[in-house]
Amino acid sequence: MEKNDMCKKDKMNRRNFLKIVGISTVAATAGVCGCAPKKEADASGNAASEVPEGKMTCRNFPPSPDRVSLLGYGCMRWPTLPSPAGDGNVIDQEEVNRLVDYAIGHGVNYFDTAPVYVQGWSERSTGMALKRHPREKYFIATKMSNFDRSDFKSSVEMYHDSMKHLQVDYIDYYLLHSLGSSGKRSFKVRFLDNGLLDYLLKEREAGRIRHLGWSFHGSKEEFDFILSFHEKVHWDFIQIQLNYSDWKYATGNNVNADYLYAEISRRNIPMVIMEPLLGGRLSKLPEHIFSRLKARNPESSVASWAFRFAGTLPMVLTVLSGMTYMEHLQDNIRTYSPLVPLTAEENRFLLDTALLMREYPTVPCNDCKYCMPCPYGIDIPGVLLHYNKCVNEGNIPQSRMDKNYAEARRAFLVGYDRSVPKLRQADHCVGCGQCNPHCPQSIDIPKELRRIDAYAEKLKQETL
Repeated sequence: MEKNDMCKKDKMNRRNFLKIVGISTVAATAGVCGCAPKKEADASGNAASEVPEGKMTCRNFPPSPDRVSLLGYGCMRWPTLPSPAGDGNVIDQEEVNRLVDYAIGHGVNYFDTAPVYVQGWSERSTGMALKRHPREKYFIATKMSNFDRSDFKSSVEMYHDSMKHLQVDYIDYYLLHSLGSSGKRSFKVRFLDNGLLDYLLKEREAGRIRHLGWSFHGSKEEFDFILSFHEKVHWDFIQIQLNYSDWKYATGNNVNADYLYAEISRRNIPMVIMEPLLGGRLSKLPEHIFSRLKARNPESSVASWAFRFAGTLPMVLTVLSGMTYMEHLQDNIRTYSPLVPLTAEENRFLLDTALLMREYPTVPCNDCKYCMPCPYGIDIPGVLLHYNKCVNEGNIPQSRMDKNYAEARRAFLVGYDRSVPKLRQADHCVGCGQCNPHCPQSIDIPKELRRIDAYAEKLKQETL
């Protein structure tokens, strides 16, 4: 068995690669790399848990030769600077370099970005970090984020800009970004009517795109319509939101993940998984849910349950995680180095846990920041995430008669002012609705902001 180079990309002839568009009944195989682990320091600086090297589980879907790490790096949440650099870049490039180096050193080889991530700087930052490594050591995924300007010329310019910013002459995995809406943001308008899909298919044939796919947030009808093009297009992969909460209980206009997975699997198309933690919500759980998971596996993080759930599914190519901090990267590497698949009983346990979670009215915000910037300066994700944090910690009193009313009231109000500046809080929302079309979770954002503002005002006035 190969060891250190198990997950690296094999060189290939383009003519042979084109056979991938006929992905058929060949089953996915998982490769596990192996070499000696080493000690790492935990967040407090103590030499604690081991972070294995050379043991990352990898997936391969013939006829493609790519051996892709089961842990993929989502580049939507790169660490940022306190204030922008001289060129306007908001990303902490030194820290990104450190994270990328560590990830590659521990077997991660799939990096997913987009033109719209981190205020438009993610592709540049990702390209700078990866350029320092041999090209065969990693796979780059990026997207056509032509949400608001879907004319052919602007879209093609976006595609070429991605290559320039990433400093590459081909893209390994290219996605039609966030399909699933109707109207002006639909697959038909953005890629069919303007001839753009035909252009991208020619780019794939020329080898400048190695794999062509799409990411999905939206309605079942749109999903079925786009998937029906597989016979003509031969989608190489599809990216979906999947986790143990969304498996049966997707929120908003999202489609249950069990349906998405079954329909894609039926066509033998590999899947890339996004939001395995629901934007962090499956690691920031109500105390009794947290305790339920820790009691079953005290040595592992609660996040590891969600990553094992997604990784256990056989048609999954890679599971994306937006790892802003080193400790998150290390924890996820442990989970997939190698993957210990869920048992049938553990799977039932997680689905029961998802049912229990439905009793807690958190806002389904994944902190993707697609709603930003707000024209009125509101920190939309900050407001929603603070509210969710208080729900999870039991700091949402319903009445002044509640036993912990004073403590919970103070925790909500003081925490609100600390996490969101007053001029960026929910009371400044004018209800323009500009944010709503951009939300992949279909949250009625002005409605939620009004609700949270009204609740905060009652706490201030003590009129609950």
